[in-house]
Amino acid sequence: MSEARDLVEAAVPGSVVGEHDELGQAVLEVDRTRMIEVMRFLQGPPLAYVMLCSLTCADFYDTLDEHPERFRMAYHLLSLESGSELRVRVWAGAENPELESVVPVWSTANFLERDVFDLFGVRLRNHPDLCRIMMPLDWEGHPLRRDYPIGGEPVQFSDAI
Repeated sequence: MSEARDLVEAAVPGSVVGEHDELGQAVLEVDRTRMIEVMRFLQGPPLAYVMLCSLTCADFYDTLDEHPERFRMAYHLLSLESGSELRVRVWAGAENPELESVVPVWSTANFLERDVFDLFGVRLRNHPDLCRIMMPLDWEGHPLRRDYPIGGEPVQFSDAI
């Protein structure tokens, strides 16, 4: 077990549901109901992952028969003190994917969470301004979902100035 996992388990018991190493980077999978507690702990001492470098989402539509959840968020964290990196993964659900917003922990998540909401449809509870950021406001659907229809969308533009 890694030091990060041991410390997280001690501070937030039962929150870590998996751990592995991926291309030399530590990856923790945490329970979504304890996610904010874990993130707050990771940000503070002794680990001090003070920087959220990126936040991504993946759609596992083709593997629903293997895993009951569909959308998985990945938070890429960096400790400026130690230089260590950590990826935290959380399953968001399938039918109505939803997680707690990490904007109160890392303000840089604001734009990244809006992007995930717009393109994947994952709702982030308690986000300060969860709205579309890439697609037009009246756009239906979420284009990065694997079941989104490809092709045949009319281009919506005008050459009028």
